[in-house]
Formats: sequence, C-alpha cells, structure tokens
Amino acid sequence: MILWQKALDLAVAVHEASATFPKAEIFGLVSQIRRAAVSIPSNIAEGSARRSTREFIAFLHIARGSMAEVETQLLLAQRVGYVSDECLWALQFRLDEVGRIMNAVITGLRRRLG
Repeated sequence: MILWQKALDLAVAVHEASATFPKAEIFGLVSQIRRAAVSIPSNIAEGSARRSTREFIAFLHIARGSMAEVETQLLLAQRVGYVSDECLWALQFRLDEVGRIMNAVITGLRRRLG
C-alpha cells in the first residue's frame, strides 16, 4: 500500500532528523516525536489488517492524529533551533503528502460503506 510506504518513509526521515537533537532531549522530544512518527504507519498497518472497513477508517483517524503530533513537535523543534527551516520544509512536504493520500483513502473507504 502506497500510503503505508510513504508513512514509513516519513517515520525514517523523522528518526534521522531527530538524531541531531541535543542528547538532553533523548528522553523528551526525541522519544516523543519518534513514537508519534512510528504510530502513523503502525496504525495504517493495523487498520488494514482489521476485518471491517469502519475499523480501518478509525485507525486511519488515529494515524492522522499522530501526524498532527509530529507536525506540532517538528514546529517546536524548529522554534528552539533543533531543526533548520530546510529540514522542517522537507518533513512538512512528506507530512502533507501522507495526509493527502490518507484523506483519499478515507474518502474511498467511506464511499465503499455507502
């Protein structure tokens, strides 16, 4: 599934970007942003393995919430100087791409429900 692959790529990019954060943030922002980023493809995978379309949609909504967490945490990291504007832009581009695909998948699943 393209959505899952793009979300996994995003999680890898967030992991790489957060590796440059100060060591003092290992148990703070680094841990939090990585968990939220991993939650996105994880919820997509779990939802797609469910038996009902409604459950899948619910997991996609959870993944969307995790995307909002990652976006907020990236903005915080940029404001305190942990990530550059260029890095933030690149990660935001990936977030937007995953968001667009996710919205299209949710719309398609809702149509299937009738």
